[in-house]
Amino acid sequence: MMDSRQIVRRPLITEKGSVLREQANQVTFEVHPDANKIEIKRAVEAIFKVKVVTVRTQNMHGKVKRLGRSMGRRPDWKRAIVTLAKDQTIEMFDQV
Repeated sequence: MMDSRQIVRRPLITEKGSVLREQANQVTFEVHPDANKIEIKRAVEAIFKVKVVTVRTQNMHGKVKRLGRSMGRRPDWKRAIVTLAKDQTIEMFDQV
């Protein structure tokens, strides 16, 4: 069992995320790759004291990058798109 802060690693602040936040009351987070939707929902509710309606997840594959002759690869990671209840907001995202 992981701690809530280990499950939710960081918020993702992107243009697409800003549009989702304004239009659909959804926020995006980078989460632990082994976390499931139930764990993510409980962690977001515990950390931010909000009511979560749904959670959608995406496994993101790391890009292959090149530095000179050597090839490298960025790590794989997981994104969670969390839909909040109608009257709920996360203030950290409101300030951006």
